[in-house]
Amino acid sequence: MSRATIHNPDNDAHFMRIKPVRAAVRVGRGSTLLAESRNALWVLENGRDVYDPVIYIPEADITGRLEPVAGKSTHCPLKGDASYFTLNGEEVAWTYDRPFEWSQQLRGHVAFDAGKVTIEVTGTDALL
Repeated sequence: MSRATIHNPDNDAHFMRIKPVRAAVRVGRGSTLLAESRNALWVLENGRDVYDPVIYIPEADITGRLEPVAGKSTHCPLKGDASYFTLNGEEVAWTYDRPFEWSQQLRGHVAFDAGKVTIEVTGTDALL
């Protein structure tokens, strides 16, 4: 029997679930539209705490000019290695461009820092 959740191989209490967002998602900053998608993913994660859900947008649906942050990478034992993006010099987004085998759904998706952008979810899945 397989589980729908993805667990950290070294800590079973650290886990996540990846689900499709069944709604329209728009990401903006001020008057600038950064992304618009009907193919986004929710990532719900439990680690040191229960984290707020994060929406990952397919790279093809990114409309804003994000610049890669040179030399910055972080590691997550659930997702893999992440790279970061800036908008007008401020770090606002990241991607798991080197995900683990079990997190491949996140490849080619970008997440935005909800404290630095506006994320609107409208439609049937607007609330989890």
